[in-house]
Amino acid sequence: QLVGSGGGLVQAGGSLRVSCATSDRDFRTYAMAWWRQAPGKEYEWVAGIDWDGLNTIYADSVKGRFTISRDNAENTIYLQMDSLKPEDTAEYFCAASRYTYHHDFSLYTHWGQATQVTVSS
Repeated sequence: QLVGSGGGLVQAGGSLRVSCATSDRDFRTYAMAWWRQAPGKEYEWVAGIDWDGLNTIYADSVKGRFTISRDNAENTIYLQMDSLKPEDTAEYFCAASRYTYHHDFSLYTHWGQATQVTVSS
């Protein structure tokens, strides 16, 4: 139900935007977040946004470089990634929750498929 897109390969310092779309209008009432998983590492919460987009929060590792947003008319959320670093290389996942947009993995009930982001040095 959640379809991620927009990943790719970019040099350090560059930018990418990943998207997550759904045809299910019910997701307009969900809080959303982006998570990532680097090879051999655990899932890491990246950023979250509440259902109407008025509140956002970021992991310290991406604060000031990444921007999460949503367009409920298009049933899509975005993650704009600027000043990318090699350590941002990971599979990125969008996730939906009725309960949180913070970093509580167990409260996310819907997950999109992975979108690969690779940052070369």
